[in-house]
Amino acid sequence: AAGAQKFQTFCVACHGPDAHGNQQMGAPNLTDRIWLFGGSPDVLRKTITDGRMGQMPAHLDKLGPQKVRLLAAYVYSLSHGTAAGP
Repeated sequence: AAGAQKFQTFCVACHGPDAHGNQQMGAPNLTDRIWLFGGSPDVLRKTITDGRMGQMPAHLDKLGPQKVRLLAAYVYSLSHGTAAGP
């Protein structure tokens, strides 16, 4: 639930409330199992922490390490069927 709240605050603007992404912005669908850089929890934490390719902004300064882990776990669950979903 904590990860879902962070998603609503930090991710919805680009990835949408349903996490299906926005192709025009370059924001991928987070509910499928197609991952550009890999979809493991460690890779998701790195993506959230450092950002990607000038498109995805880094969020470590906004979230801190603990909340990055919560958000990464939530995003992972979106494509692995363990979350209630947005």
